[in-house]
Amino acid sequence: MFGQHWIWIVVLLVIVLIIFGPGRLPELGSGLGKAMREFRKATTELTNEVRSTVDSTKPEADVKVDPSGSEPKAPTSSN
Repeated sequence: MFGQHWIWIVVLLVIVLIIFGPGRLPELGSGLGKAMREFRKATTELTNEVRSTVDSTKPEADVKVDPSGSEPKAPTSSN
C-alpha cells in the first residue's frame, strides 16, 4: 500500500535530525504547528467572510404579502 514512500520519510527525518539536532526539533515542531494553526484559522475566517457576503447579497424571492394576513395563493393561469 505505501510502497517505498516510508523510506523517503525516514531519510528526510534523519537529514532534519542531523541538520538541526535533537535539541531544536521540538522547537521546530512547535513553530510548524503554530504556523499550520494560524493558516487554518485565517482560511476559516476568510471562508466565513465570503459566505456571509454571498448570503447577504443573494436576492430574496419576491413574496407578495396579503395585508389580510392570509397565506399567499399560487398564481392561476387564464388559459
